Amino acid sequence: MKIVLLESLGISSEMLQSHVAHLLEKGHTFEAYERDTDVETQIARTQDADVIMLANMPLNGQVIRAAKNLKFIDVAFTGVDHIDLEAAREKKISVSNAAGYSTQAVAELAISLMLSLLRHVPQVDARCRAGQTKDGLVGKELGSQTVGIVGTGAIGLRTAQLLRAFGSRVLAYAPREKEAAKGLVTYVPLQTLLAESDIVSLHCPLNDTTRNLINAERIGQMKPGALLINVARGAVVDSAALAQALNSGKLAGAGIDVFETEPPLSPDHPLLHTPNTIVTPHVAFASEQSMIARANIVFENLDSWMAGKQKNCIL
Repeated sequence: MKIVLLESLGISSEMLQSHVAHLLEKGHTFEAYERDTDVETQIARTQDADVIMLANMPLNGQVIRAAKNLKFIDVAFTGVDHIDLEAAREKKISVSNAAGYSTQAVAELAISLMLSLLRHVPQVDARCRAGQTKDGLVGKELGSQTVGIVGTGAIGLRTAQLLRAFGSRVLAYAPREKEAAKGLVTYVPLQTLLAESDIVSLHCPLNDTTRNLINAERIGQMKPGALLINVARGAVVDSAALAQALNSGKLAGAGIDVFETEPPLSPDHPLLHTPNTIVTPHVAFASEQSMIARANIVFENLDSWMAGKQKNCIL
């Protein structure tokens, strides 16, 4: 089989080669490329591939349909909203993801954004460098806050566990309550969560029911002076509505790791010009440990699929 990796997995070349070696020993071929979102380039690279491996780079139906031999798409990411699943379904192509590789990494960044906003870390850093003091910037403890978790998958529940260690009260909203969440969170309707939470932290997937979930109406239901954390998917939030709420003072701050498009962002993106907003270029999933775990999962997925025992099955 011909296996094509369309972008870096974020691991060393030595580690990649150790994974690839056993594929070559079995007579398969492996080609690795640097990320390129140009559709024609992707088609040229994958048109005779049996397997495509990629992380969070968009893979549209035109590329999938042009790959005449394609049988398996091995996604080195938890979300698969960047893959044209309809095209894959149409061609009866199997798809697996890398579920669970970044649970700890994403949860930790969510907590770090909460702490940085509550303790005014960017502002006091600037004050200290300017030879000034903390006057007027005394913060709050995370343990004193009610935090609402939207989405109680693995990442949402891990975030809840960390919050409980700080002593926070944790509310949660999800379409289905999880048995694993018992004693960890209190499930409430979304409107109640928004009204009672000092911090709202988003951990839901992007789909038809969550797109623009946090819009002007829902932001209006949030507690005045609340904080919003988004380490889920950018399109879950209406950025223009959030920017308006931050600029007006309705919300006190936001920590945003994800946007409607992958960074680099346009300089005029509204959330780059709002007060008390910490922005990061989609880094929540990326730690040294998570990148190693992700690569291991992706190659295990490939081995299992080749053996007729597909893991982490999306399609």
